[in-house]
Amino acid sequence: MTTVETLHCPPRWPWRALLGFALSQLLALAVWILAGWGWGLALLLASHALFLVPVFLPNCRFYTPVTSRVAEAGEAVWLTIDDGPGRDTPAVLDLLDRYQAKATFFLVGERALAHPELVRELICRGHDVGNHSHSHPQARFWRLGPAAMAREIGHCQQALQAITGRPTRWYRSVVGMTNPCVGPVVQHLGLTRVGWSARGFDGVDCTPAQVLARLLPDLKPGAIVLLHEGSGHGHNLQIIEGVLQALHERRLQARLPAGP
Repeated sequence: MTTVETLHCPPRWPWRALLGFALSQLLALAVWILAGWGWGLALLLASHALFLVPVFLPNCRFYTPVTSRVAEAGEAVWLTIDDGPGRDTPAVLDLLDRYQAKATFFLVGERALAHPELVRELICRGHDVGNHSHSHPQARFWRLGPAAMAREIGHCQQALQAITGRPTRWYRSVVGMTNPCVGPVVQHLGLTRVGWSARGFDGVDCTPAQVLARLLPDLKPGAIVLLHEGSGHGHNLQIIEGVLQALHERRLQARLPAGP
């Protein structure tokens, strides 16, 4: 697969969105004064929508760069597994071994600290780890301010480094949501935000057949595949095995991005 120099892209100007928002509000105020409240209010609402909608678009680059595919991957995909470590992790590792597949596990810091032996085990088996926040505040991640966002990402980074002995390069937002406060933190920590190009919505209530029907059409060379472990529906292992079987049938390999 392509090298980390190509994939590794921390944001260069993380505060530009906030500057743009401030300028848009000044413009709306000027229009309000010069053209009347109707035009000013319309511009104010439009500017808020412009800056709010990208928060909920997982692969949107509006607030910070995101890697959603791997260029020049050959016959390989990047398999990523979110929300561990937990009860499914040992079985997931055995599945990956059986299919000679490698994956990046985007881990939650609190769960990693509760199961450091699982984190070390996945590293020993040749897999990689990524930062997926410290407490996974799914309902409110989209609205976290600068201090709270710095804690969520920074504490997870500290936890993973303490366990593995090395800093992780990769970061994935909770539910893919990214507000203006994410960029400065990932820039400071030297992280690259990773999205996806193949997703089956396996983190919510589902059946394996539904997930695979949504995901398999996008299972192509260079895809970044989003999977989960430990979901309440209990089907994650079956779903992961279905993806691994499909990769085998299509003669695709699940490999990590090559080192520099």
